[in-house]
Amino acid sequence: MRKSMRTYSARKEDHPHKDRKWFVVDAKDKVLGRVAVQVANKLRGKDMPTYTPHVDTGSFVVIINAGKIKLTGSKIDQKIYHRHTGYFGGLKSATAREMLEKKPEDVIKKAIVGMLPKSRLGRAIVDKLKIYAGPEHPHAAQKPVPLEV
Repeated sequence: MRKSMRTYSARKEDHPHKDRKWFVVDAKDKVLGRVAVQVANKLRGKDMPTYTPHVDTGSFVVIINAGKIKLTGSKIDQKIYHRHTGYFGGLKSATAREMLEKKPEDVIKKAIVGMLPKSRLGRAIVDKLKIYAGPEHPHAAQKPVPLEV
């Protein structure tokens, strides 16, 4: 008679927020997509043995130097970001170059949010992401560990 194996499934009560780790990523001269994939996995907790798809078991991630991130090929001029104001004729478009000049944080955030679940859980996970255009961040008290990407 074979003994059955049980799959571990985390519960919301099992993962208090105080035990979460903090990581800092320096995005200077890194490729956007490669940074986004690894940060999205850290935020979801996919690198941990306690990963459960329906529970937020991930870590906090701070990204610095967002304004110095790289895009490969000719994406910097060909990639277009769209948003809508909600009014008739309110479609606004901007290239990646324009977005990196005005709001470099939004370029990285859009890439990462696109890799997270489109649900209440995904919206809660995005709150653990902190992005800054320069090298300074106000999260030194949490003692973030550098994450190599």
